[in-house]
Amino acid sequence: MATAASSQRDSDVVVVDVLPQHRFDEAPLWRYLEQHLPDFAGPATLRQFQGGQSNPTFLIETPARKYVLRKKPPGKLLPSAHLIEREYRILRALPSDQVPLPRARLLCEDASIIGTPFYVMDHVEGRVITGVTLPQLSPADRGAVYADFARVAAALHTVDYRACGLEDFGKPNGYVARQLDRWSKQYVASKTDENPDMDRLIAWLADHQPKQDETAIAHGDFRIGNTILHPTEPRIIALLDWELATLGHPLADLAYACMYYHMPSRNEVGGGLAGLDLAPLGIPSESEFLAIYQRHAGRAEIPDWSFFLAFSYFRMAAITQGVYARALQGNAADERAIGYGETAKIFAGIGWNLAQRH
Repeated sequence: MATAASSQRDSDVVVVDVLPQHRFDEAPLWRYLEQHLPDFAGPATLRQFQGGQSNPTFLIETPARKYVLRKKPPGKLLPSAHLIEREYRILRALPSDQVPLPRARLLCEDASIIGTPFYVMDHVEGRVITGVTLPQLSPADRGAVYADFARVAAALHTVDYRACGLEDFGKPNGYVARQLDRWSKQYVASKTDENPDMDRLIAWLADHQPKQDETAIAHGDFRIGNTILHPTEPRIIALLDWELATLGHPLADLAYACMYYHMPSRNEVGGGLAGLDLAPLGIPSESEFLAIYQRHAGRAEIPDWSFFLAFSYFRMAAITQGVYARALQGNAADERAIGYGETAKIFAGIGWNLAQRH
């Protein structure tokens, strides 16, 4: 979920009063920020960004400035989940002249201040549009935004992660094999009924892993909805939501961004681009999008593309199956989760169809 608000009328971001389950005593926070954030001066107000992000995200407004606060959710957490410290680290480490980022200002690991660790970054004024057809924009602006989206992907994937101190941000080799093993086990553990497409997809992916390995900084949730557009211009000024970032295969990240090209425009898992006449919309085709990425990344080719697309759908099928299993147990966070069993089957079906094009 996006971590910045906008005064622009065509932004999809909504800011609401802090939800009851995420409220905390604000007075210690204001005292802490006055002591540790040089340009912070109250009085301040706190509101919450609406949406399903796992790390609650808040807008802080003072008479002079706006900030964004991200914190861990309350309660008992899995050791590897909600690592806002990793988000803060990568925001500080990445070269902002290469990758558009919100400026991370302050990390507080003292849970006594507001109940969990948190970090604060500058608010970025702009537009967040979650629909992949960018319905609020003109055709020319849609094309420009998609071209910039491909450019930002290439910029991220060509960052020298060693030079910016991120060589230990993940394991440098074997990302695909580790992900296949992890999500296959997760899927089996959360399986509730038969899904033949998923069984075939898992077997196919295991047998067709790319022979050539690559390592880059992978965002992990690279999609249009996780960007902030300039308030009036068709360009990206910030890439958001770094919770899943790691060292990974750049083409896995790229394929995730292209999943919507293979998803029907109207279906149970949200609107995609498949079946639409993209030219009148101003949106580049998948091959055109990839060509833009290649140009900016300096790549002569994109090998194993069908594999990485199928891999992305496998991963999403495993994730949504897990959400569905938790819903059946009565402890899912999202009330829509009970429908995710069918969503998992849809993802697996698309993934298996893509695999057969290999």
